Amino acid sequence: MLVPSLSCIPPSLPPSRSTGAWCAAEQRVRHRQPPPPPSLPLHAEISREEEKASPQRRGTAGGEGPAAGERAALGQGVMELRHRRRMLKGQLPAPLLLLLALAWLWLPAEGRRPPRPPPCPPSCSCTRDTAFCVDSKAVPRNLPPEVISLTMVNAAFTEIREAAFAHIPSLQFLLLNSNKFTLIGDNAFAGLSHLQYLFIENNDIQALSKATFRGLKSLTHLSLANNNLQTLPRDLFKPLDILSDLDLRGNTLACDCKIKWLVEWLESTNTTVPAVFCSSPGQFEGQRIRDLALGDFQCITTDFVVHQVLPFQSVSAEPFTYASDLYVALAQPSASSCTVLKWDYVERKLRDFDRIPAHSAVHCKPIVAQNQLYVVVAQLFGGSYIYRWDTAVDKFIKIQDIDSQKTRKPNDIEAFQIEGDWYFVIADSSKAGSTSLYRLNQNGFYSHQALHAWHRDTDVEYVENDGKPRLIISSSSQAPVIYQWSRAQKQFVLQGEVGEMLDVQMVKHFRVKRDQFLCLSRYIGDSKVVRWEGQRFIELQTLPSRGSMVMQPFLVEQRQYLALGSDFSFTHIYLWEEEKQKFVKFQELSVQAPRAFHYVPAADVQLLLAPSFKANTLVYRHVVVDLSL
Repeated sequence: MLVPSLSCIPPSLPPSRSTGAWCAAEQRVRHRQPPPPPSLPLHAEISREEEKASPQRRGTAGGEGPAAGERAALGQGVMELRHRRRMLKGQLPAPLLLLLALAWLWLPAEGRRPPRPPPCPPSCSCTRDTAFCVDSKAVPRNLPPEVISLTMVNAAFTEIREAAFAHIPSLQFLLLNSNKFTLIGDNAFAGLSHLQYLFIENNDIQALSKATFRGLKSLTHLSLANNNLQTLPRDLFKPLDILSDLDLRGNTLACDCKIKWLVEWLESTNTTVPAVFCSSPGQFEGQRIRDLALGDFQCITTDFVVHQVLPFQSVSAEPFTYASDLYVALAQPSASSCTVLKWDYVERKLRDFDRIPAHSAVHCKPIVAQNQLYVVVAQLFGGSYIYRWDTAVDKFIKIQDIDSQKTRKPNDIEAFQIEGDWYFVIADSSKAGSTSLYRLNQNGFYSHQALHAWHRDTDVEYVENDGKPRLIISSSSQAPVIYQWSRAQKQFVLQGEVGEMLDVQMVKHFRVKRDQFLCLSRYIGDSKVVRWEGQRFIELQTLPSRGSMVMQPFLVEQRQYLALGSDFSFTHIYLWEEEKQKFVKFQELSVQAPRAFHYVPAADVQLLLAPSFKANTLVYRHVVVDLSL
């Protein structure tokens, strides 16, 4: 007789009479033994033995009966069978009765029924420790509590949310294949601290979160193959401390700045990663990501962000430094003043400092000369004046009038120093006025030279080209003209003009290495960028600029920018590309009717002032952006 072994009992069933039968059958199949013959009831066995032992029943007359020894043996057998029957009638030993009672208590009420299968959702097939699910509409909830392996195929939901598998904490193997989800969110696998194998394959995942794999401390094998992934969040694999194998094949990874971190990670990791190739951009297409160098990525760019809003309109902004402090003078015709603001290095903002009354100010030009601070206030009506900062009373005091016969309708002011002397020039836009040059002496600024009369000048630009001081004066009636400083005469003399450019509103210059360039803005028509070569002006670029009153180049560290304002659309910021010898569009700024742009370095902050004729004056901050972060 075979004795059931506990090792063959299914873990889902307790050892019982039914499980013993299951094990005995399993052993018989394993050892190929025939089943035992059916046994007779005990009382039938006794009757049969008695019949054998009775001589009358055998018919002794004329027949041969058993010998006396055989009869004695048969009688002994009958006695043993009767003893067994008495034992079964209640004369069993006490220890055996106790064992039978305990076995009966252990046996469940439904012990004679077939064992129940483990819990399993309708879309899944389950064993005690595995589940295979097809066409599930969500992550299955009622799985066997001890499941360690889960496979999901063709799932109908589109997103794996946070802690989606936390109700199956014993998972060690998870396969997600050919499903419809496109997004895997933060902490999607939270709670799976025992998970070792994670295969996410043949899906159409559009995005992975940076924290997708957070909490997978035991993960050793990860496959993201064939998911059409174009990028991977920075430090995606950082939480996977013991990851030994990673498969990224079959994805369309774009080798741009967002993938630069992966190149760095592949250089330092001990994880085994089969070859992964770039799908774009063109210069990297088909290359192994592991073969790319960090220098191949140009990921540093810049941006202009609003730093401060000044709640007033203005038409000019002039930064200056006085007594080691940074200031800005702004002309506010609507407020009838020149407002002077001071930079707060602690709060990193511009704050009110002082105001100069000016009923129709169009320009407020600060000049720091001979340890004195002067401000030239140009007004459309009521004359123009010169103020000086008085340290004794801490205020601006008017010290001088500007000749109203020469300066009738001022439009722009430039200040500069030649051979140790300070000058400023006012461009006059009236028919009867003239652009005039003033020189500083011990008693103040005095008229030094009349320039370009009767031409309705709109702008003047001071340029030093080849070591020679020059003035470029723009006019609404003719092409911009160039004056050059004569050391012998101590005056500017007419040199020529920037040919074939009429109706130029403003001329500004910038230098790249040894080359000198001019930016010529026009209110009607296109603005232009030209290279200045001796007596020639070579046109490099034409920029659409309808409604433009300002075109200002400025240099921030090694980047050459150009701000092109407009009264009808956004301000466009351009960035100079040396190889192409042209400006390319970089950014749009929402400045209404700008009248000037000025770059201001303020300690560790780079500012761009944007005065507006119709809205608030804006202060932008220049920031450096690393696209790989």
